[in-house]
Amino acid sequence: MAHLLGPTDIRLLSERLGFVPSKRWGQNFVVDAGTVRRIARIAGVAPGQHVVEVGPGLGSLTLALLEAGATITAVEVDPLLARALPDTVAERAPDERANLAVLALDAMRLTPEAVAAAWETHPVVAPTALVSNLPYNVGVPVVLHALETFPGITRMLVMIQAEVADRIVAPPGSRTYGIPSAKVAWYASARRAGDVGRSAFWPVPRVDSALVLVERRDPPTTSVTREEVFAVVDAAFAQRRKGLRGALSGLAGSADAAERALRAAGIDPLTRGERLGIVDFALLAEALAPFLGGPASGTVGT
Repeated sequence: MAHLLGPTDIRLLSERLGFVPSKRWGQNFVVDAGTVRRIARIAGVAPGQHVVEVGPGLGSLTLALLEAGATITAVEVDPLLARALPDTVAERAPDERANLAVLALDAMRLTPEAVAAAWETHPVVAPTALVSNLPYNVGVPVVLHALETFPGITRMLVMIQAEVADRIVAPPGSRTYGIPSAKVAWYASARRAGDVGRSAFWPVPRVDSALVLVERRDPPTTSVTREEVFAVVDAAFAQRRKGLRGALSGLAGSADAAERALRAAGIDPLTRGERLGIVDFALLAEALAPFLGGPASGTVGT
């Protein structure tokens, strides 16, 4: 069993590295062993499973995932922490050191090719899960980037600011439903999987945190591309107070053209964007296809 990091371990390790958490990179690290073991358990990490971990920081969650039997590609933007992580794992979980590769990289630039290159001398299967304590300021973009870039990742468990978690999991018609909810729904189902108290972190954040479980499913079957559907989503929520007839007038060229497309999709022109699910947005994008770069492309679920 790995020797997990507690509050004193985190403090001593930080002092040894001369490390000070950065607000720019949203660095708040879990210092509670029970919390990181709970995350690994809820994520359903299986022995031998290849997991991408974004923002491993000082290694709290990394050690718990290794303890659960994972093979980990850790993606860390802070070069100091990226250099230190292999030593921390070698010291606290020496039998698992070979199951860790570290990429000093912004997660928004992560690709399957970069992951494969990290394991060039010890090839592993492609990752099928992402488990992370995501920096609060980049949580939604990282989730969407991973869903788009890694189709083999079928399950994510991310710890994120509770307010952002609510926006990701919100259903159509709810107060918090918006662009993140609709775009994540293109790829996957998402639900809250628990809360994490502020005292579990160092430094203690000023906001609450929550766990979100994201499970991939097939995208809607449609004759337009994902990019075209997302363009409609963006336009629909750009002016939340407007009905879709007005909100989509810029995209369609006029309010009348937007109304015709809405009626063709079976949607009341006065409906607001927050009432539409992702399947509705796909149908609407099909009706708006002439205004989205030409006729429908014929691709399915791109």
